[in-house]
Amino acid sequence: MKNLINTLKNIWKIDDLRTRILNTLGLVLVYRLGSYIVLPGVNSEVLSAANKSANEGIVGLINIFAGGAFSRASIFGLGIMPYISASIVVQLLGMALPYFRKLQMSGESGRKKINQITRFLTVGITVLQAPGYIATQITNKVGVVGDSGPFWYFQSILILVTGTMFVMWLGEKITDKGIGNGISIIIMIGIIARLPFAFVSEFGSRLSGDGGGLIMLLIELVALLGIIMGTIMLVQGTRKIPVQFAKKIVGNKQTGGVRQYIPLKVNAAGVMPIIFAQAIMFIPLTIAGFSESEALTGFVRTFSNHYGFWYNLVFAILIIVFTYFYTAITVNPNQMAEDMKRNGGFVPGVVPGMKTAEFIDTIMSRITLPGSIFLALIAILPAFAVIINVSPEFAQFYGGTSLLILVGVVLDTLQQIESHLLMRHYDGLMEGGRIKGRSSMSMTNA
Repeated sequence: MKNLINTLKNIWKIDDLRTRILNTLGLVLVYRLGSYIVLPGVNSEVLSAANKSANEGIVGLINIFAGGAFSRASIFGLGIMPYISASIVVQLLGMALPYFRKLQMSGESGRKKINQITRFLTVGITVLQAPGYIATQITNKVGVVGDSGPFWYFQSILILVTGTMFVMWLGEKITDKGIGNGISIIIMIGIIARLPFAFVSEFGSRLSGDGGGLIMLLIELVALLGIIMGTIMLVQGTRKIPVQFAKKIVGNKQTGGVRQYIPLKVNAAGVMPIIFAQAIMFIPLTIAGFSESEALTGFVRTFSNHYGFWYNLVFAILIIVFTYFYTAITVNPNQMAEDMKRNGGFVPGVVPGMKTAEFIDTIMSRITLPGSIFLALIAILPAFAVIINVSPEFAQFYGGTSLLILVGVVLDTLQQIESHLLMRHYDGLMEGGRIKGRSSMSMTNA
């Protein structure tokens, strides 16, 4: 406790770090306040009553990311999701089109051009999503909107587009003037905002009737702590490949001759496989919803149960497949081997060039399999939590996209804070060692 207090004092002493933290808190506060401002003409009380039952599926997922703004018909109702969708599209285009691939390799100028394209694409996606959001979440509920004429539709779409662009601007300002990645922090805050309500609901259900009492609640919390620790291991886990650099004589000085490491992440794909798998799972359900066929109706009934066996089995298989796919397109062993050879580096015992690329590819294949299985397990853990009578709202924090984002963002933000402390010769956040970044923790037996 004393060390924690001293660390907080050290953080407060650093003017730049203190300013960045206060800027981050202020911008996050603006975002949270805006998420409670309802669209003009919408009766918030009627809408709240209509949305009393918990949202499920993709709607529930979006609502978690938006911190409840999605179900409240807020001016930030669509949140940052259109920007994320646009970023994914641009990233995929970089893998398919030479023009975008060239921009990705053009340094700072290419990055600015990609950011500009992403912003324009975000506006387009928001314009397309806003009418569907209004139709499915607002106007289809009786008494929510008094006058839903053309002007109301136009102003609502305009406000939603403006709200999304403002949230995107807040995220960029947090990145520039605050601490951590702004977009990630906004998503994390939206997820954390739902945690107290979910915990209170679970606390009440455990104390009522045959809920199991405080003992069961303590068991749930211990299990949640264990899952968080496992998720941290997945996020931080790396396999270090030793690289030896040849000695060079420059004038009277000798350079090189040092041994370094290439950290290969166990989960190089991050949370993207889960996002892709969820998108694929909802496509057939959406198509089947327009059909009246009895066979398709049975299919919809089976795969609409997000805590059922078949849904989670297919979901887990898709995650494993997409983990391999996304890792293959983001990690380029040939490029890594070429860069090592150009800089006079080599893996001890491996011939530089093609043999090194094959060696790195083999290592990646070995560590990706357990990483993908563990990622799939974390993704379907909420279903297991529901089986043991954990409420669906609280079960969302037992795994899936929410937990991975929370762990990843918190670790990255703490690492940035620790970097500021160490750079000014203060002790880090942890006594006896530094917080290890995502790429600094090795797994010796991959």
